[in-house]
Amino acid sequence: MMNDQRPNPDELLARVQAEETRRARGKLKIFFGAAAGVGKTYAMLEAARERRAEGVDVVVGYVETHGRVETEALLGTATLRGMLQVIPRRTVAYRGAVLQEFDLDAALARRPALILVDELAHTNAPGSRHPKRWQDVEELRDAGIAVYTTINVQHVESLNDVVAQITGVQVRETVPDRVIEQADEIELVDLTPEELLQRLKEGKVYVPQQAERAIRSFFRRGNLIALRELALRRTADRVDEQMQRYKRDHAIGQTWPANERLLVCISHSPLSERLVRATRRMAAAMRAPWLVIFVETPRSLRLGEAERDRVAQTLRLAEQLGAETATLSGQRVSEEILTYALARNVTKIVVGKPERPRWQDLLFGSVVDDLVRGSGAIDVYVITGEQGESRPAAARALERTSGWPAYGWGVLVVALCTVLAWLLRSSFTEANLVMAYLLGVVVAAARFGRGPSILASVLSVAAFDFFFVQPYLTFAVSDVQYLVTFGVMLAVALVISTLTVRLRQQADAARQRERRVAALYDMSRDLAGSRGLEKLLRAVVSNIGQTFGSQVVIMLQTDAGRLQAWGSVAGWWAEGVNKQMIFAPDTHDQGVAQWVYDHGQMAGLGTDTLSGARALYLPLIGSRGAVGVLGARPAQPRRFLAPEQLHLLETFASQAALALERAFLADQAQRAQVQAEAERLRSSLLSSVSHDLRTPLTAITGAASTLLDGQAAIGDGVRTELVQGIYDEAARLNRLVGNLLDMTRLESGAVQVRKEWQPLEEVVGAALNRQEHALRERPLEVQLPPDLPLAPLDGALIEQVLVNLLDNAAKYTPPGSPILLSARAAPQELTVTIADRGPGIPSGDERRIFEKFYRAAPAGTHGSGLGLAICAAIVQAHGGRIWAESRPGGGAIFSFTLPVDGPPPAIAAAMLETEERSAPHDRD
Repeated sequence: MMNDQRPNPDELLARVQAEETRRARGKLKIFFGAAAGVGKTYAMLEAARERRAEGVDVVVGYVETHGRVETEALLGTATLRGMLQVIPRRTVAYRGAVLQEFDLDAALARRPALILVDELAHTNAPGSRHPKRWQDVEELRDAGIAVYTTINVQHVESLNDVVAQITGVQVRETVPDRVIEQADEIELVDLTPEELLQRLKEGKVYVPQQAERAIRSFFRRGNLIALRELALRRTADRVDEQMQRYKRDHAIGQTWPANERLLVCISHSPLSERLVRATRRMAAAMRAPWLVIFVETPRSLRLGEAERDRVAQTLRLAEQLGAETATLSGQRVSEEILTYALARNVTKIVVGKPERPRWQDLLFGSVVDDLVRGSGAIDVYVITGEQGESRPAAARALERTSGWPAYGWGVLVVALCTVLAWLLRSSFTEANLVMAYLLGVVVAAARFGRGPSILASVLSVAAFDFFFVQPYLTFAVSDVQYLVTFGVMLAVALVISTLTVRLRQQADAARQRERRVAALYDMSRDLAGSRGLEKLLRAVVSNIGQTFGSQVVIMLQTDAGRLQAWGSVAGWWAEGVNKQMIFAPDTHDQGVAQWVYDHGQMAGLGTDTLSGARALYLPLIGSRGAVGVLGARPAQPRRFLAPEQLHLLETFASQAALALERAFLADQAQRAQVQAEAERLRSSLLSSVSHDLRTPLTAITGAASTLLDGQAAIGDGVRTELVQGIYDEAARLNRLVGNLLDMTRLESGAVQVRKEWQPLEEVVGAALNRQEHALRERPLEVQLPPDLPLAPLDGALIEQVLVNLLDNAAKYTPPGSPILLSARAAPQELTVTIADRGPGIPSGDERRIFEKFYRAAPAGTHGSGLGLAICAAIVQAHGGRIWAESRPGGGAIFSFTLPVDGPPPAIAAAMLETEERSAPHDRD
């Protein structure tokens, strides 16, 4: 077999891009150990000293010595000699305690070439930028800073449950596997359990009291042995990944037998189960991983239902025994096996003895012979077994693959070719007439299959002999040379028919793969474009139902901890999902679904677990565990026995799980945001009530008590001033309460905008009258063009907008500073502007000042922060917009627009014209 060792361009491009990304980020080296006390921090400091001696800029970001003498001495010596600079820690006060944390901002400002950050799994104190220290390390790497860090095996996320099962201790601080997998280097710091226990007893890990408790619980010798094995295996897996990456990068095709890995290829033969069990025993004896594959060729499309079921059952058996399974597609079984084996660094291939007779192997080739010849350094094991109920290969080869009508069409094609040749016999030679029959064989093979094409080949030779070879209309041959013609013609016809049928089978297989890919693409596109839980569920049900011809149910966990079927209860199929695609599980199926959810394994129809269920149930497993259960009840009960269909359904379930998890996380984030906003509003409201409302009440109470207690000693001027103060504070309190009520009414929709065509001048005049007292110490300039048109507006509401804006201008400007109120008309809107010469608007607050309870106020000002929010709500209810900006030369400008849709009514325009004509007489 010819092995093409040229790298795949797409894979090469992906590797180049990944390499560029790695180069842009800082390097990460992890000092990995089985437990605390093995010497990870000490080894990290030793490595840092060596790098510093090489001239590398190394600093200590955070190193935890835990009072260990050797580590403290090494760190102190390196610091005193100036070899390592230590970044001061950040102090955080939390619940009455003072915590010392890694100062990320100081490290980024210092920007060394290499920084030491101990204890990667550490949880940062509340209030830190990131909740976990590994996130700090990620930010350092993004900034181009190399990092040395440490971690124990019990902190690896994927091993957390295993460690808890071994030690009985649930470790809360974990690091995602992807962080460890993305590390540029992992150094194992190993210590035997006996040595570690001796260090514990000598007080080199914990203080004596803690050491005694540790030896009795977590640091038992059995625990340490198991943790050490986990650490060694994890490191070995990492080394194996590095070796695989090196082989891919350097296009190394041959196997490197650094670690045993077995591969067994199964077929539809009953012997496949024996192969799987034998390979399982070999893998267990070698303590090696093993793989089981099935190669799907165009010939596999012609397998019977029982044979396809046998393949699916064998793959399931392999998965139950702990194998990694895969279904491959290709033209030649041996080529696909060897390509996959070389890609996975397989050292041993296990196959079964061929069942075909020797003469068929000589004619059509043998998979076993091809594997032995092309395996190179890979060992090939050939295993035999008892014969099952499978039919002989010859019987399968002679099996009729087409219906009887197809054979009739094959005969008809030969008849038509004979008629065509008979019409052309006078113009063409016999060799050219043969071409007509070959064309008919191609048509029969392309349209009707293998059997009719073979029949057409034989009939073509017979018809050519009968009609066109002397003596005519007999099968006798006058010239022996025609026998060679007949033989070559038959051979060419059979070869053409075989190749045509093979191309047709390949096209059918390609169409099936295309349909699977298209289905996955449609599913991904629908899920990516869906927002909200119910839309996602509709997309999942529609795609799975249409692709597999099945009824579907999705069961999600309720607050009570039980699974509930969506769709059959909620009734959302009416919005885009056919009701026929959904089924309601009965009590038995509910129990099956609950088992699937609890155990994270497939069960139900067609499986070996709870096979009495009406449907097949798959767990929807996301990155954080199971999010629900998918149930599929196909119209053809044996549909999911086909391995490619089952794997496609599992892929659909994985996509659905990730999409649902994304929806749940988005919903949780939205609820958290709403809760945070509600908490912020509640705090702001309480603050407003406690300060803005109590302040005028205090002033009123104080003035009233003074009037009551000192009537004889208070003069008329003081009494008048106190009464005026009571009045002003009561008015202020009334405005605050009114603003709260107005905001509540606006948000609840209780306020209805009643637009009427009216002049803006009247609304402005009413607002100025209400604010006459507040504006008495500030010169006001009003610039309203005489030709302002009528505008559709609610006079009372727009008057409130003007009052709030004028009150805001008076509140934030010193006495004597001017205020300008102006308006201008545009073709479809009116713009009203109020400008002042106050302190202006802080940069970035131009939008926030219209939020509820937000105040960008200098010291000494007061207010609830609702006035501008009410203005924004009223203007938006009118269909306009409101904004604020800084005024050139100092101050602020508040502007809002009112839409003017169409001309005013004729009656309103006539009244306005009458008022304008009568205005000069009134002034006279």
